[in-house]
Amino acid sequence: MSEHDIEDLVHTSILTLDRIRHPRLRDWCTTLYAFQRTHDCSHTMGRVEDILLRCGHTYRFPLDGFPEYTHLTDEFTELGEYDEEDPDEGVQDGYVRPPWLYCEAGTRMWRRMVDEGRLRGADAQPPRPAELIDVVATVAEAAERDGDVELIAMWWGLGHQTLVGGTPFGPEDLEEIPAVRRLREVVERSGAYAFELPDGFRPTEDELETLDDELETWWYRIPA
Repeated sequence: MSEHDIEDLVHTSILTLDRIRHPRLRDWCTTLYAFQRTHDCSHTMGRVEDILLRCGHTYRFPLDGFPEYTHLTDEFTELGEYDEEDPDEGVQDGYVRPPWLYCEAGTRMWRRMVDEGRLRGADAQPPRPAELIDVVATVAEAAERDGDVELIAMWWGLGHQTLVGGTPFGPEDLEEIPAVRRLREVVERSGAYAFELPDGFRPTEDELETLDDELETWWYRIPA
């Protein structure tokens, strides 16, 4: 079963970033969908297809220009299979939704289009890497302007292991990350720390009292 909370989180975040017309929207959509692929989610790009096409995250070509795929007449067909052991290499061959063949920037199908000269200039450049926490901090700041406290709370509720990763030794390591500080400031200003989240998104207040994890306690103890 798809994790609809994650699908909705990514979908709403892309809408939020699009409203501020950030110049790195292409890169950040790539980062958000890479995050989504680490969860049990369905293919949801059609929900924001106009945005993805406009920012150069996704490209489409008339299917009749690719004879090897014209036999695919179903409404939607993925051309690659998701690899749980190597999610960054999964679903890299594009997808078909007649009458179009689609590919995402940076994937194998995209590289084929570049090599064949179907994509040029800026469209032939791969997305620039972006850390998830940097994207989330910007989403949170934009969501604060929109008054979307739920979006802020949902991202923050995922915790430092999901948003930052790595092996910090203590809260001071997390505090040194500018995007972490930005996110915490938004969470406190907006009151997102008090927003009721689905079960499992953050420890309850009672759990925080007994939680034997300095990093988790620091992350979720807002205000300090």
